[in-house]
Amino acid sequence: SSWFFVLSWNPLSGSRVPALIWQAAWSYVCYLVWCQPPTIVKQSVKDYIVDPRDNIIIECEAKGNPVPMFSWRRNGKFFNIGKDPRVSMRKRSGTLEIGFRSGGRPEDYEGEYQCFATNDFGVALSSKILLRVSKAPLWPKEVLEPVVVTEGSPLVLPCNPPPGLPPPFTFWMNSMMIPIPHDKRVSMGLNGDLYFSNVIAQDAQTDYSCNARFLFTQTIQQKNPFTLKVQTTLLNYTDLCILTLFFSSSSGRKVAETMPTFLSPSGSESSKMVLRDERLLLECIAAGLPTPTIKWFKKGGDLPVQKVKFENFNKTLKIVSVSEEDAGEYVCMANNHVGSIRHSIIVQVKAAPYWLDKPTDLVLAPDENGRLVCRANGNPKPNIQWLINGQPINSSLPNPSRQVLGDTIIFRSVQMGSSAVYQCNASNQHGYLLANAFVNMAPRMLDPKTRLIKVVENNRTFLDCPFFGSPLPELRWFKNGQGSGLDGGQYRVYINGTLEIKQARAEDAGTYTCVANSILGSANKQVHLEVKEPTRIVQASGHQSVIKGSTVHLECKVKSDPSLPVTVTWTKDDKPLYLGWRTRQLDEDLKCFAASIPYMCAFMYLAHLILGKPCLSLGPPDPPIDLDLSDPAARSVRLTWIPGNDHRSPITEFLVQFEENRWEPGRWQNLSTYPGDLNSVVLQLAPFVNYQFRVIAINSVGQSQPSRPSLRYKTSGAAPDAIPKGLRGWGSKKDNMEITWEPLLDLERNGPNLHYNVFWRQKDTGEEWSNVTTLESKHIVSNTDTYVPYEIKIQARNDFGSGPESNVVNGFSGEDSDPGRVQRVQSESQYLLNIDWMVFCSFITSSPITHQPLSSPSPSKLYYWRESSLVPGLVVSKEKKTKGFYSTLAEPSGILSDLVPYSEYKMLMVVANSRFEGPPSNTVEFTTKEGVPDAPRFFRISRRSFDTIHLEWDKPLEPNGILTGYQLKYQTGELGRPQLEMFPPNVTDFTLRLLDRSTRYRFYLSARTQEGAGGVFAEESPHFTNEGECLHTSYIDQVDIATQGWFIGLMCAIALIILILLIVCFIKRSRGGKYPVRDKKDLPLDPVDQKDQDGSFDYHSDEDNKPLQGSQTSLDGNVKESDDSLVDYGEGGDGQFNEDGSFIGQYTVKKDKDETEGNESSEATSPVNAIYSLA
Repeated sequence: SSWFFVLSWNPLSGSRVPALIWQAAWSYVCYLVWCQPPTIVKQSVKDYIVDPRDNIIIECEAKGNPVPMFSWRRNGKFFNIGKDPRVSMRKRSGTLEIGFRSGGRPEDYEGEYQCFATNDFGVALSSKILLRVSKAPLWPKEVLEPVVVTEGSPLVLPCNPPPGLPPPFTFWMNSMMIPIPHDKRVSMGLNGDLYFSNVIAQDAQTDYSCNARFLFTQTIQQKNPFTLKVQTTLLNYTDLCILTLFFSSSSGRKVAETMPTFLSPSGSESSKMVLRDERLLLECIAAGLPTPTIKWFKKGGDLPVQKVKFENFNKTLKIVSVSEEDAGEYVCMANNHVGSIRHSIIVQVKAAPYWLDKPTDLVLAPDENGRLVCRANGNPKPNIQWLINGQPINSSLPNPSRQVLGDTIIFRSVQMGSSAVYQCNASNQHGYLLANAFVNMAPRMLDPKTRLIKVVENNRTFLDCPFFGSPLPELRWFKNGQGSGLDGGQYRVYINGTLEIKQARAEDAGTYTCVANSILGSANKQVHLEVKEPTRIVQASGHQSVIKGSTVHLECKVKSDPSLPVTVTWTKDDKPLYLGWRTRQLDEDLKCFAASIPYMCAFMYLAHLILGKPCLSLGPPDPPIDLDLSDPAARSVRLTWIPGNDHRSPITEFLVQFEENRWEPGRWQNLSTYPGDLNSVVLQLAPFVNYQFRVIAINSVGQSQPSRPSLRYKTSGAAPDAIPKGLRGWGSKKDNMEITWEPLLDLERNGPNLHYNVFWRQKDTGEEWSNVTTLESKHIVSNTDTYVPYEIKIQARNDFGSGPESNVVNGFSGEDSDPGRVQRVQSESQYLLNIDWMVFCSFITSSPITHQPLSSPSPSKLYYWRESSLVPGLVVSKEKKTKGFYSTLAEPSGILSDLVPYSEYKMLMVVANSRFEGPPSNTVEFTTKEGVPDAPRFFRISRRSFDTIHLEWDKPLEPNGILTGYQLKYQTGELGRPQLEMFPPNVTDFTLRLLDRSTRYRFYLSARTQEGAGGVFAEESPHFTNEGECLHTSYIDQVDIATQGWFIGLMCAIALIILILLIVCFIKRSRGGKYPVRDKKDLPLDPVDQKDQDGSFDYHSDEDNKPLQGSQTSLDGNVKESDDSLVDYGEGGDGQFNEDGSFIGQYTVKKDKDETEGNESSEATSPVNAIYSLA
């Protein structure tokens, strides 16, 4: 369908009426098709320098609906593109192209350009683009006289390159195009001048020419060379008496040494201003003989180690990205052994404007409120200026719904037709920022349809309520139009408006209303919920075994919701049952006639409900369905899906996987995970990949099966974003350097034909970068000097362009397998500062150490070990230790520390690099002097009584000399008067008598040699005798109880009581066991124990009349045990016969078998038996 509008008006009513009609028409069209003010999406950089040999292209791209129209301003005035045949604008774009095939000068188009993108809803502005043409002026012609300088004096050779755009890169070479080597003495300053800290005679052997390389034109211009003449002076004996300090030159002459002075900067103090996020370079170049060493400090704090780098042999301090905390006073100090000098540089950090809160696009509904915020910071504080559609907001028509308050614009109750593009300009003297943000109007509606949902009882249910509003409405659910909002308990409201009923019941049926409220009003939607009874089998036949040929009746009674039809289906062996002449279905039951099957027939019945079979068990979710891709972009796409059934366990998250068919086809990889309440996400993708996606749902039970794959989505290619990692340079041979790195991953390629640009150059020579392009992850640079430092960097590239360059790393060519040999090693033992033992080692090497580069490892390695201790009987470890030394002196020396006193040492030295060692030198033996001992091995309070403390200790592990004794200092508390005790070396314990038991003592023990007292071992006694063990010291705090009177009395009382109890037991046992057998044999038998008339038990028993095992006589001495007694044949020994034939067991109490088995022996009524009875 098409839309059209008829515009008619009365000419006498003014010209504003058709504009209002047209604006209303557009508002209605924008309701149907989304309209948007213009937005700048691409533009050239602010400071734009172009090559004069190429056409000029000034970029300006914008989006909007309707499509924006473009116009340009040049130097603040309208730029009429149509009048200039050399200028054209690309279609559907604002990009300008200026060609010079038909003549013209690029310099004529220099100036400030600004792009304007306009449609019916506003105007967007680009930044102001300053266009300049690159320039490479020639060096002015000049005649340079030879430079005459005295040996040992400083020298500065000026460069003064011609001013280019951008500034050229300068370096020094001789007329043979050989780079001038730089070192601590000779180096180039930041201004391009060549500085000599002191001149030597060899400096006159070459000439010096400054070269300037211009980046855009790739041309090098050379200045006329300087010729250097070095004057030497021979000193006579009179001069030797006057001068006190001399320096030996390479020619053997003595040159007077001088204190350091600064060649750059001059004076004692200077200042420098740098902008935030820019690079800070501070330089100090000093003159002096010997060549001074430069050190850097920062007053009031430490140098930021993570940010600071030192270059040019410590002459340059570099901070890549400066921040406000880097401001302050930096001090460089130049020193040699003659003296030192300092220079202070006060650094001020200013800042061009930078965003704190950049304005963003605003979409409002009618009568809605909103605001645009533009906050920026800088030094000095930037000025904020608002524009609307490219014009100052102060000059626009008044708008009652808009209020400007500094950096904020507030909108209240906006109306249709208020769409516009606002610009925020933040500027100070160091720069400016410009941002566009549009305000757009778009009506919103909420679909008020009603909906009927049927659900099975006890199932989880979701009631959807899609809504859309700005600002975001507040949504609440109600049931049957009354009560408070539903949220909590078995109800849960999701952020997308869906209401979850965790377990639907019959009383949950009814009408549910969702209401969305905002400042614009409210809308509602009704959902009718019907809860149905689940279908279940209430009566069913079990397993049956029947006779062949008989009739079988299988029952299946089903109960379901009366409003729903039910279909009952029978299956046999998991297959649908065929109903023939032998099987008949009666309602839900099944009857089989004349069963002839020779095996047990198992039937399975299933009840199918129209709404679906209810599942009452938890399980993993079903896979998502209907994957859809939308909103395609260069590196993203929106993926939408419909979740599957969660099987009564809520979905907690979704896993999105991808497969690409270019690098690893068929392999699914994890892309990202998302919360379970989302079903539409924006996927961030890599360029040049042909994707397809699938989604896996996850709940508390497990994962679903993967969804069906989506359609494929291919991203466009781009230049690589990643930088190869692990870049390093090392030498596998002495004349090569291997450059290696980790190749990019497949998804980091971003395009076809990936290769690597490798760059290298010798460090600190100013030479050009050498480079090679390779497909491999290694490149070998051949024919290098031995162990030379190189600078290395790398860049990935594909058919779409080059990626970012890596940081410059340092590498080295290979090292020589023969680093040299040490001819002679000497030692001088010395005791320094009464703190540590040190040995001053001097050595002479046969290899020219001065040829080693500064960044190489120490060329000399010292091996030393402790041969023995001068303390008799002390065993020591002979483990070898190493220490590296580096020196450029003819007879180098070094300090060896951390030696054990009073010991014999041996040492030898080799010349070494990181891979090889030369032959060893002579072995040197030396001894260290006696020192103070270590602390005692242990010191503890081993025993404490009421009035004494016993102390124990052991001798030190390292006595460091001959022990002369121990000293013990102790005091009460912190402020007590110290006491001192001295002990000979063979005493290792001490008992201290206490005046007050509750006093705490502090003890300080140390061993002594002739050099004095050594390390102190401190301990402290506890407050009370029952105080427990303390850390490091074990206290045994106890009293000798055996010597206490109260304890002895208590033990005697206990012994007396025990004795009385034994006597009483003995008397009772004797009284119950002395009845003769003949007095009792005429008594009637009692099967159980008899009581006396007074209720007490009689003490006679068979146990009392049994003799002890192994005895020969009875208790009265008259009865003798027969050798053939029936005891050996009885059961459990319950009955015994004497020689007269009387049966003793008939008078005894009968006991259980398990009792008598444990007590078969007869017991005599004796004290021994009494004790047994107690036991």
